[in-house]
Amino acid sequence: MLIDQTDLAWETLLDLDTSSGPRVERLERALRDAIGSGRLPAGAALPASRRLAESLGVSRWVVTEAYGQLVAEGVLDARVGAGTRVARTAFLADLAGEADLAGPADLPHLPPRPRFDLRPGIADLRHVPRDTWLRAAREALSTASGTDLSAAPGPGHPAARTAVAAHLRRARMIDAPDTAVVVTRGATDAMARVAAALRAAGHTHLLVEDPSWPVLRDVARQAGLEPVPVPVDDGGIAVDRLAEAGARTGARAVLLTPAHQFPTGVPLTGERREGVLAWARAVDGLVIEDDYDAEFRYDRRPVAALQRLDPARVVLLGSVSKTMSPAFGIGWMVLPAAWRAAVGEVDRSGAPSVVDQLTFTRFLAGGAYDRHLRAARTRFRRRHDALADAVRLRMPGARLHGMAAGLHALLELPADASGRAPDAAEVVRAAAARDVGVVDLRRYRARPPARSRTLVLGYGNLVDARLAEAVALLAACV
Repeated sequence: MLIDQTDLAWETLLDLDTSSGPRVERLERALRDAIGSGRLPAGAALPASRRLAESLGVSRWVVTEAYGQLVAEGVLDARVGAGTRVARTAFLADLAGEADLAGPADLPHLPPRPRFDLRPGIADLRHVPRDTWLRAAREALSTASGTDLSAAPGPGHPAARTAVAAHLRRARMIDAPDTAVVVTRGATDAMARVAAALRAAGHTHLLVEDPSWPVLRDVARQAGLEPVPVPVDDGGIAVDRLAEAGARTGARAVLLTPAHQFPTGVPLTGERREGVLAWARAVDGLVIEDDYDAEFRYDRRPVAALQRLDPARVVLLGSVSKTMSPAFGIGWMVLPAAWRAAVGEVDRSGAPSVVDQLTFTRFLAGGAYDRHLRAARTRFRRRHDALADAVRLRMPGARLHGMAAGLHALLELPADASGRAPDAAEVVRAAAARDVGVVDLRRYRARPPARSRTLVLGYGNLVDARLAEAVALLAACV
């Protein structure tokens, strides 16, 4: 006999009157425990909010708030016409304290991640939108024509370019036609192609922020461009030093992360945005805008892409590597008209498959990507605030730097009574011994100093329930 899971849902819950905290939090905790223990299996239907509220003797608001929070976390899945169900994601194993879903014993595995993963630049791998991506893939394949499934043009399938352009106009306020968009495997792939085009056009140097993400610097160097570091302060890249470095080396191109500088976490100020573009016009140069972390701003709406201010001088790079996972291998660039032919001549044999491009088109057009981003913002905002609270509690004297945005923050280590702070490298080694992954800021500097007292803390891939413990272990290392 089949048993209606909705009739069992409230039987799996703890007695809400025996635990502490507001009723909404008690209900969230009870549902997480029931799901993590397997009492509510993946795919199980939950009762309608009104029905569960009556059964538990609480207001309907308590149930709808709890359901909404767990949907945002990816624990539950709510769809029109299908009700609310336990999500079918690998994240559920972590609710019970498991590290990862076990796979077949005969399959090789990647090296394990630290149990307390505070490394930056890692997406929220427990909330990868597997189900919605699979649905988009099925829909894309079922409706694709024979022509669609042939080799896509160099810049990408027209439908994918149109969908990406529409998303960027809405979300990043870009000023560009569909034909300006090129579908790539990610920001690294895009940077490699732009760097090759710059080198072919006679460029020999590339101005870069210091500190900055080293992978893109290395990609530029491999293409034959010598990276020239330019310091970053609280307002972003120093424009006067940018102009000096350009005049000294002949560099006429610069790579920036203006929305949320990596790793310092500051935005490029409005005055400096204008200054960078004025420099580019004066030297007939090019600005490469790595739109890193632009989707995640928690205290206000993100500023528009720098590309909007001068579409003829700015190349915009983006991807789903941080918003979803680098495993999807999907990204884009928006090119000025003068550079489309030159970049198009660069080999792109490793571009995303047509099937992946059509799937991403469906994923965007159906609103799944926007819904995923909204849920991710809720999670990351909560983690950012929880990280700040844990640091204040566990590490008096330490300071977090960076705006309320993105997936990381800088932690300035506290000094002792004599005014001496521990070296960040020593803390990294001690943390690793406790299975805590953190990174020394020197990792991202073009010219690392002898000592550092700053760590880069990422919270994108850390289970919420482990954050306080991770900070406590880190405090013990300090």
